[in-house]
Amino acid sequence: MQGRVAFYTLGCKLNFSETSTIGTQFVKHGFQVVDFKDEADVYVINTCSVTDNADKECRQVVRRALRNNPNAFIAVTGCYAQLRPEEIAGIDGVDVVLGSNEKFKLFNYIDNFEKRELSCIYVSPTNELNEINGAFSSEASGRTRAFLKVQDGCDYKCSYCTIPLARGKSRSLDPEEVMENFRCLLDEGYKEIIITGVNVGDYGRAFSMKFYDLLLKMTAVPGDFRLRVSSIEPNLLTDEILELTLNNKKMCRHFHIPLQSGSPKVLRLMQRRYKQEDYRRLVLKIAEKIPDAGIGVDVIVGFPGETEEDFMDTYNFLKELPISYLHVFTYSERPNTKAIDFEGVVDHTERKRRNNMLRILSEKKRNEFYRKMTGRELEILFEHENHDGFMKGFASNYVRVQHQYDPALVNIFSRVGIGEVDGEICYGKVIKE
Repeated sequence: MQGRVAFYTLGCKLNFSETSTIGTQFVKHGFQVVDFKDEADVYVINTCSVTDNADKECRQVVRRALRNNPNAFIAVTGCYAQLRPEEIAGIDGVDVVLGSNEKFKLFNYIDNFEKRELSCIYVSPTNELNEINGAFSSEASGRTRAFLKVQDGCDYKCSYCTIPLARGKSRSLDPEEVMENFRCLLDEGYKEIIITGVNVGDYGRAFSMKFYDLLLKMTAVPGDFRLRVSSIEPNLLTDEILELTLNNKKMCRHFHIPLQSGSPKVLRLMQRRYKQEDYRRLVLKIAEKIPDAGIGVDVIVGFPGETEEDFMDTYNFLKELPISYLHVFTYSERPNTKAIDFEGVVDHTERKRRNNMLRILSEKKRNEFYRKMTGRELEILFEHENHDGFMKGFASNYVRVQHQYDPALVNIFSRVGIGEVDGEICYGKVIKE
């Protein structure tokens, strides 16, 4: 046994899949994976660059690790590490910084995990970010539902986003490797596979293949499982994918579709690839074809140039749509983006107020959607955790259900009658066959 290693992941589901793959490498080298709150010899922090508090978050996590073990080796990787390696190297206690190309080759760069006086930086320039590494959940991640990475990078030029700088151009994992990783997850017993990427709907262009074709191959594999798409751009959610979701039980009836703004003016400033009316038509089409589908939305508030009228356009647009929940992000200035130089900067207090308004709207939307499930039977996949005598799981449409803890229900699909709703939880009772 080489020692104990702990992981901390900031950001998206893609990061979780990559952290898990890094964890597998440590396991192969004889390390024992422990919880981040426990004492470890090595702590690996996988960072995100989406918000302006990435630096603050990273420093806090490093301090937490060093409180557990002041002599621990600290490795930092991920998008923030790719974009700001010198800043991270300047954080007290950080021993190595690894960029997007280097994070899967950690053992190529580090031959021992002894504490160092100076940080080492291994980061390739953005124009060399052309590799594609598969990543998927494993025993090292300790999760019930599995993440499967199929794509990386992005060719979109949204004016606020640093992801193309942190991850490079769009590229897809070879379909044969995807299917091999997919079958590994099924063999390990996972019942829900969450397909992730920076822009998964863009999958397959290098192979003259569409994302729909990949989904078709996956659903054709025999077995008792379901597929969930982590997030997909509205311009890439095709009628073919909707029809597959409608007609194939293995496809989760859940779509997370980034909007970012309901204001036509702000959408143009953001350089998004669709119009407000395009988004409306898509959501209404989903609601008509698949009435019980859960629809999640990403939205950014406080973008430069967003007036009160623009914000209310977004608020009223979302209020009228048949969506299930919102993920609300407060705009934060990111270096090397077009938007950082835009006029009409919104005061931070006002950004916070708008964020709170949309979060309250999200709670109302979720509660309204959940109440529509009352009295119905849903197929729930319960997870391992025991929370004070209760367990939780998700339906295909992403409704979260709580049930009295029963280890016999873990990681199997159970028919559950939905009872009362309390906030973000439905209470259910398993219907015995």
